[in-house]
Amino acid sequence: MKPATSHIILNNQKITPEVIAEQISNPNLPEWEKELYLFLNEWFSDSDVVLAQTSGSTGEPKPIELPKLVMQKSAERTIQYFGLQKNDRLLLSLPCRYIAGKMMVVRAIVGQMNLIAVDPTTDFEFLEDEKFDFGAMVPNQVFKLFEQSSGIEKLQNIHNLLIGGSGISGELEARISPLSSRIVITYGMTETASHIAIRELSGKRKSDFYHCLSGISVGLSENDCLQIYLPEFTGLLQTNDMAELQSNTAFRILGRADSVIISGGIKYSPEALEKKLEALINKRFVVSSVPDEKLGEKLALVIEGNPAGTTVLEQKINTLLAPFERPKIICFLEHFPQTVSGKIIREELKQMIKNPR
Repeated sequence: MKPATSHIILNNQKITPEVIAEQISNPNLPEWEKELYLFLNEWFSDSDVVLAQTSGSTGEPKPIELPKLVMQKSAERTIQYFGLQKNDRLLLSLPCRYIAGKMMVVRAIVGQMNLIAVDPTTDFEFLEDEKFDFGAMVPNQVFKLFEQSSGIEKLQNIHNLLIGGSGISGELEARISPLSSRIVITYGMTETASHIAIRELSGKRKSDFYHCLSGISVGLSENDCLQIYLPEFTGLLQTNDMAELQSNTAFRILGRADSVIISGGIKYSPEALEKKLEALINKRFVVSSVPDEKLGEKLALVIEGNPAGTTVLEQKINTLLAPFERPKIICFLEHFPQTVSGKIIREELKQMIKNPR
């Protein structure tokens, strides 16, 4: 597929293939910026596919060939959903190494919009004075903005903001809810060229359910895992995410089938237990498991940070969870293993706590 245009408006300037080639050979270019120009070079090439890499949250990151047509259709759906217009300002604050960053670039090209690219490690100080029609962030970037004295004002200077890459806590969602700008969380994966569905977090459209973009529908497999139907695909895409359907275009994610814990013959969804415990723990945490002779595996609450006393926490947990739901051990890890987007790698974490002291 040959792109309809052979240039992009980047940081208020028209960037042609000649400029792209020149920038790629620039030895002083920061790594994040080089990734951007390498992707632009790939997009404007004669190839019908783009090489993308999965996040690695449920296994080893792997490269896949993603058709440009699928990426273009995804961009068109997002542009339509948010009512974006030619010459709108788009903020790219994600690395172009992964699909989320790549798709921000494709949206700018397809919609003939002005892409403003910044270092993904930015503190977003520029948002004091600049406004954007559309942007995307990972939860950690949003959280860091809330820690700043003028963080709310900065966030509201992005009229439409996508949050993706990993789930968000109930606390973060509560802080987002009253904001005047439109903030959404997305559901999707590399294979679907970013998101296929959106859940509104602020404003009148706020919802507990993800709603599919135009032309996309969903179903459930025999084990209640989400199946995705995209017009560009000949068959369905089977996911490992357990879901609840409101309709064939609206759903709620309950957790991953491959993270289910079976203890004493009972199946537990760690994500469901984590939702119940959110109000009790102000640090990052997960519910995992360790091997047990009698139970097969036993529930473990793992908290990120230095070890601390747990007596009070255990008492609070006992009032909140039924006896069979309560973690049998509480342990600490200094740092959780995670992907670039901040998604916790549960299997790796599980191995790290396999032999707790």
